[in-house]
Amino acid sequence: MNHDWEDRVTAAWAAFDAYPQERAAEFRAVIDKLVAELPADSPLGPFERACAWDSTGHSDRAVPLYRDALARGLGELSGYKARRAKIQLASSLRNIGQAEEGVALLTPELDASSDELDDAVRGCLALCLSSLGRDREGLSLVLGALAPHLPRYQRSMADYAKELLEG
Repeated sequence: MNHDWEDRVTAAWAAFDAYPQERAAEFRAVIDKLVAELPADSPLGPFERACAWDSTGHSDRAVPLYRDALARGLGELSGYKARRAKIQLASSLRNIGQAEEGVALLTPELDASSDELDDAVRGCLALCLSSLGRDREGLSLVLGALAPHLPRYQRSMADYAKELLEG
């Protein structure tokens, strides 16, 4: 899509916090209006709609839309947005009681090309693991993600993260 459309979507999301929960439908209508400008087969449409449903507390409505966006080739259009879709889909799956599917979706992302979403992958995967009673694995992921951001104790925290999996 063109930069104008992307700028308007970005502006809509920047205004999201101005919509209290009781005006969630109004926010989704803003996103739907932007999506209506897209070609019918664009993967951006279901992606943006999924984000809107998800962000307004409807993981159940978001899941099929994220799946549709990925199936339509969101990854070919934007690898970054596809990775976001996987993270958000995994989170939504966890929210609706399908954490195992979230783990299966995000585990390969641990070996994907590194970007600014790496910590989000680990955080969401940790939540999915915790929902499955695999707290030590989840804590290991979170400590491993946190370690590089610490001003000190980076090696210690990274080692502790590994020890959690060995113990």
